[in-house]
Amino acid sequence: MKRKKFKVRGIAALLVLLAAAGFLGALTEYMSPSLRVDEEHLKPPHKSISASVEAPSVSAEGAVLINSDSGRILYEKNPDEKLYPASTTKIMTALVALETLEELGLGIDSKVIVPVEAAGIEGSSLYLKAGEKLSLEELLYGLILQSGNDSAEAIAICVGGTKENFVEKMNRRAEELGCSGTHFVNPSGLFDEKHYTTAGDLAVIASEAMKRDDFRKIAGARRWSSEETDRSFVNKNKTVFNYEGGNGVKIGFTKKSGRTLVASAQRDGKELIAVVLKDGNWFNDAYALMDYGFGLEQ
Repeated sequence: MKRKKFKVRGIAALLVLLAAAGFLGALTEYMSPSLRVDEEHLKPPHKSISASVEAPSVSAEGAVLINSDSGRILYEKNPDEKLYPASTTKIMTALVALETLEELGLGIDSKVIVPVEAAGIEGSSLYLKAGEKLSLEELLYGLILQSGNDSAEAIAICVGGTKENFVEKMNRRAEELGCSGTHFVNPSGLFDEKHYTTAGDLAVIASEAMKRDDFRKIAGARRWSSEETDRSFVNKNKTVFNYEGGNGVKIGFTKKSGRTLVASAQRDGKELIAVVLKDGNWFNDAYALMDYGFGLEQ
């Protein structure tokens, strides 16, 4: 009996050893080449873009990051939520003004007379005087750098014939760009329940504006001065001062709209546009988004 038990145990042990050997052989065959132990694969693996670049967390109610050259969306948070643009509205104001002047064969050096309706508009201002004669160039730089609401009103009336006609052109242009979540009621961005946009739409509008060299020159300027009127403007968009490659585009704020920012930057031939709406941490969030985007685009 003892000898039979030994035989049974010996056979069982042999079967276990054979099975283990077979399993190990099969496992070796199944293993991918990258998991086999040799000198080549002891080297640390190359990290993929997605593994090495993590999307930031932003406090904006709505946010979008795009590659403005390709239109590719790199990040979005509530991109279609209806929000209030404040003075980022002026990106469309400038775009429509420049396009209209081009249609009319006029340059930004054209002179206009400030209408009565434009003087004394509430909020950020150039302190324009009714009847004052100045160039559209000064009004456009004052619009984007100083964020003058009176400048927006003057541009709308002088370029569009009436403010209502100009605002209609703004809405028509938004429709042409496919911005179905946008509706304007004024050229400045002063708060109105019926004056709204989305982060996604605003990215499209900004991208279209930045296609124009004349707009880019204005939005990317750090300072501008008029020899004729002695007015000088410093760009309120700190992106052009503080962010590497920063080249535009516009800030905005009202109490009801919150802080809004469209920021752009260009590095190594790639241009990104970040939009953050209703964001108390507006600049830091925009910079974080662009850092993330440039990491992805490497």
